[in-house]
Amino acid sequence: MTFAKFGIVGGGAWGTALAQTLSASGDDVVLWANEPETVTAINVDHINRPFLPDVALDPRLIATRSMADLAACDAILMVAPAQHVRAVSENLKPHLKPSAPIVLCAKGIEQATGKQMADVLAEVMPDQAIAVLSGPSFAIDVAGGLPAAVTLACRDQAMGQALADGIGNRSFRIYWTDDITGVEIGGALKNVMAIAAGIVEGKGLGTSAHAGLVTRGFAELRRFGEAHGARPETLTGLSGLGDLILTCGSPKSRNMSLGAALGQGTPLEEVLGGRVAVTEGVYTAGAVARIAQQKHIEMPITLAVAGILNGDLSVDDAIQRLMLRPQKAED
Repeated sequence: MTFAKFGIVGGGAWGTALAQTLSASGDDVVLWANEPETVTAINVDHINRPFLPDVALDPRLIATRSMADLAACDAILMVAPAQHVRAVSENLKPHLKPSAPIVLCAKGIEQATGKQMADVLAEVMPDQAIAVLSGPSFAIDVAGGLPAAVTLACRDQAMGQALADGIGNRSFRIYWTDDITGVEIGGALKNVMAIAAGIVEGKGLGTSAHAGLVTRGFAELRRFGEAHGARPETLTGLSGLGDLILTCGSPKSRNMSLGAALGQGTPLEEVLGGRVAVTEGVYTAGAVARIAQQKHIEMPITLAVAGILNGDLSVDDAIQRLMLRPQKAED
């Protein structure tokens, strides 16, 4: 089982970075993007000016607006924003080879249904094999060939290892697991915690508060994962703790930078209005908060972030509520 021709669905920064690293490894790559200006910029100027303007792209990389151009691909990397995965997959389905696995690279939970992305794909494409790629990796680093390590989850070991061999290279190291649920939960919840970490930064609450927030945020991620059957080693691995550390610790994170703006008093609508890229944690927070309440999972940070985002709580009220919770044993 080998994979030599890859289709990338999604022309944002992360989709472009994955296309670049695959193309630089010598693979044939076709990138589907919804925006005509993105397709033109990649094909003519070999740059993704709207989403990744600082990286010169491999001239062999081909961009398209026609999903029919993905029909010959051996594997598809689904990098559409999480809230659009269902609709994009419906449009993609008629053009796939039956043997082509779908590798989910979107990090989030479907807001309308509370379903993980793999479950969404299984509903839309029940006959396609599904894998999940996630871990601590900024698009600008991967596109620039800087070292990164991530996790690829696939229930079929042979396919998972073949995909890891096909996607990985000397600067993009991939570890394989069959724990799809754990990998997805880590990627989705770290975005919510990054918004909280950004608020701490924006309010100027200090490094001690940041460390406490990230640690207790990981406790919530672990509780949520365990309630859904995720394995502990997955949650403490690259796609869980690793991605949490990266996303909560750098202003390059879209979610952390959004939280910082909220902490400084900028209204959410204003922050989102000034962005071309999607900030996944904004949509994931409410879905995770609802699930936590339904399943009685203790997640006070998540509930606070969701309350801030939906306008039920001010930043100051949310901080006060968290700090004034009853003292308890650490768990």
